[in-house]
Amino acid sequence: MASARPQDGNDMSDDDYIYDEATGEWRPASELKQAAAAAAPVVHDAAGNVLADGDSVVLVKDLKVKGANQTLKQGTVIRSIRLTENVEEIDCRHDTIKGLVLRTEFVRKR
Repeated sequence: MASARPQDGNDMSDDDYIYDEATGEWRPASELKQAAAAAAPVVHDAAGNVLADGDSVVLVKDLKVKGANQTLKQGTVIRSIRLTENVEEIDCRHDTIKGLVLRTEFVRKR
């Protein structure tokens, strides 16, 4: 998507315009941002709270970590999560485990 103003001589507003390749039209950036937010999947934790990038979560049960011969205990705090394309998984880091992926059914927002 290109960001610019349409060059038809009409100054419609102070809003930036973005070329939407799907429709072939210049659309206000705010309109595209709202459409993207509405289309984005909503990720929920075990209690039904909405999760976002950067949130901290707490484990709701003990989890054995495959390949690490380690168990993460219930109540362990995981900071700075990242959402993935799969709404049932979050990407996170733990002090001793890098590249940890947890299922959202086992975490609760802190």
